[in-house]
Amino acid sequence: MDATELLANTLSPDANTRQDATQKLETASRENYPEYMLMLSSVLVNENTPLHIRNAAGLALKNALSAREAARQTEYSTRWLALNDDVKSKIKQDALMTLGSPSAKAGNFASQVVSAIAAVELPEGQWNDLIGVLLGFVNNEQNTNLKVATLQTIGFICEAIKPEILSLRANEILTAVIHGARKDEPSAEVQLAAIHALYNSLEFVRENFEREGERNYIMQVVCEATQNASVNVQVGAFECLVRIMSLYYDKMALYMEQALFGLTVVGMKHPDERVALQAIEFWSTVCEEEIELTLEAQEAADYGETPEQVSRDFAKIALPEIVPVLLMLLTKQEEDAEEDEWNVSMAGATALSLLAGAVQDAIVAPVIPFIEGNIKAEDWHNREAAVMAFGSILEGPDPNVLTPLVNQALPLLIAMMSDSNVQVKDTTAWTLGRICDTLIDTIKPDVHLHPLIESLVTGLNDSPRIITNCCWALMNLAEQIGMMYDPESDPTQINPLGKYYEPVMAALLRVTESGSNEANFRTAAYEAIVAYVNGATPDVIPVIQNTVVTILQRMEHLLSIHNQILGVDDRNNWNELQGNLCNVVTHVTRKLGSGIQPLGDRIMTLILQLIQSAGRTSTVLEDAFLATGALCGALESAFGPYIQPFLPYLYAALKSHEDAQLCTVAVGLIGDISRALGDQSAQFAGSFMTVLLENLQSDVLNRNVKITILSTFGDIALAIGPAFEPYLAMTMDVLRQAGAVEPNPLDYDLVDYVAQLREGILEAYTGIVTGLKKTERVNLLINHVPSILDLVQRCLAEDERLDSLMRLSYGLIGDLADCFPHGEIKAYLLQNWIVSELRTKQRMPPETKKTMRWAREMVRIATQ
Repeated sequence: MDATELLANTLSPDANTRQDATQKLETASRENYPEYMLMLSSVLVNENTPLHIRNAAGLALKNALSAREAARQTEYSTRWLALNDDVKSKIKQDALMTLGSPSAKAGNFASQVVSAIAAVELPEGQWNDLIGVLLGFVNNEQNTNLKVATLQTIGFICEAIKPEILSLRANEILTAVIHGARKDEPSAEVQLAAIHALYNSLEFVRENFEREGERNYIMQVVCEATQNASVNVQVGAFECLVRIMSLYYDKMALYMEQALFGLTVVGMKHPDERVALQAIEFWSTVCEEEIELTLEAQEAADYGETPEQVSRDFAKIALPEIVPVLLMLLTKQEEDAEEDEWNVSMAGATALSLLAGAVQDAIVAPVIPFIEGNIKAEDWHNREAAVMAFGSILEGPDPNVLTPLVNQALPLLIAMMSDSNVQVKDTTAWTLGRICDTLIDTIKPDVHLHPLIESLVTGLNDSPRIITNCCWALMNLAEQIGMMYDPESDPTQINPLGKYYEPVMAALLRVTESGSNEANFRTAAYEAIVAYVNGATPDVIPVIQNTVVTILQRMEHLLSIHNQILGVDDRNNWNELQGNLCNVVTHVTRKLGSGIQPLGDRIMTLILQLIQSAGRTSTVLEDAFLATGALCGALESAFGPYIQPFLPYLYAALKSHEDAQLCTVAVGLIGDISRALGDQSAQFAGSFMTVLLENLQSDVLNRNVKITILSTFGDIALAIGPAFEPYLAMTMDVLRQAGAVEPNPLDYDLVDYVAQLREGILEAYTGIVTGLKKTERVNLLINHVPSILDLVQRCLAEDERLDSLMRLSYGLIGDLADCFPHGEIKAYLLQNWIVSELRTKQRMPPETKKTMRWAREMVRIATQ
């Protein structure tokens, strides 16, 4: 069978033909990769081959070169780079030739192939003449298709490759792209491809943006493109402006004043929604930048420093022009809009919310007249827009400014939960939810609480979206009021929600009986139940106990029908329900503590049955393990009888290296069991340590799980104290090797990873040191003091010092000193860097300072 026929069969409507062709192609790619790639390339370049088959060839070539997973991408890259130069050259020439195909679509397929090869070769210093070749193509005035496909290729390359690899060619790339985007270019297709390429190249032309003349020209071309006759080019130009504002905010003052204010305000009113959405996004981006800059300025002021960059207050300056447009856009709702359908009304509400965050109190005055003038309007569009405007400005302004307005509006909003229009009720429920979340003090228990809860509970019988927002509002109410009433600090306090617990829980449980989860309303109800469990005060504990019994009955029922489930949708629904039920059990267990003991056998029996039913890949396993961890923490030593039947499932999860989340939860459970049983867990320590050390050696296991493992060594050591001796030498060796990893300041991901890694190692050291402290085996630590302090010194020497690392470092110095109070490690503790660190005057959070002072006192005693 020839290549064309084989590729055609991969697109066959007949499933067997399709599967057979796909398998043959996969076999060819494995058994004879060079021939496979040449075969695909010959189909792509052949102008006589039908277009859909050339597309299939181009897609297969691209998929043989690029993958989302890093490990597979490395495999594909290595395989390509190992090809004979003649083979690679032939495939590259075919792809470059296809860029100029009379068929524009074929050129597009080829552009993806060229960029996929470039993404492999350019970082390796190969195909260095590619950019020069592409720039030559862009300057070919005779072949429009070639120019379009080449600009698409440049855009794809800019998107796929790290900026530093292309930065040396930035000038040439930018020249070609801007040439194609300028208003004198006769072809709208070329302009569009150039604008998209410019969007993808914006990050690595930073040096060009530093030069005023070049920056002016780039901005001129982009601003002119927003006025292009082609709407697609206009959309692309506004997308560029959004990205430019995000990347080069500090360079935008002149352009805002001269062009961008006007262009974007007019753009937001554009009849084509695609243009309007990007113009709105521009102002959302401005606000996001200015919110961030305001926060940075506050942080700098707290530390007596000057911020690197200051806000230009573009949003505040443009407020009189922007607000009326955004408010007008709020009235453009679509009656039958889908929840996930993004339109100008939703975008306008998001922008208004961000604007409130950026300009704070200044947003109130221009918005309130609109609310007052429309909240009682006959047209539902205006009523809904008024409520949406009110809900959108509740975060940003000073609560003291908003409080009188909310007090005045609350009775009306509660009444609007009975509005005749579904969308008005939906937005009202959302707004009430925001008030409960951000301005809980405005809700007076004796005035508002009863009608508010009544309206929200009534809303639980409405349409799915309204139910979701009512659940969210009820959840916020419980969380925020719960934070105000802490029975542990003052048992005499009465939570005003207490008398509503029974009816609210009953209503939420009724919602969760639904077989549907449209708009996530059932999940939202379970989340609200969890919030009421967490906020429960002693007077409502009977309600919580009754709730968990109901939940356990539901789990039992679901387990009884497990074998009757056939379809994928039913299976997913079953998994989701069991996950929600497990989550409630977890939180009830944490709330009741040892009070859960009478239900312990029943809960653990259900969890074991659930794990058996769920299968290895189910997300339910994570939820079941979290519930087990909560029960373990609540029962402590009384959890002992459940460990033996549970261990086989724990070890199976620990060996699921490909499932990082499940493995992390399983590792955490070892820590839970060790803490719960204390020195009684020594009988399990050997098998725990064996499986954890095996996991550290796995090439498949996510590196972040390995950090959790290191930290868990500390949990085991702390629990069993001197009984950790058989594992001490090996553990300390592992920790020392892991601690030797140094961050590369240019690799932000690695910097973050090393910080987390060091935190895990310090936690492990803390557990080991504390476990041996004040025992007869404490001297086992002496030989390891230098390596422990070496890591502490490197952590404290970092320019960007994380508070968590500082606190752990000071704590560890103090713990070591406390272990040897009679001068056994005096020489180490009197090193200059330790003396200097413990006397530092640097600003730090109170808890960290307290830890440092304690460490200083321990060191003083240990060095007398």
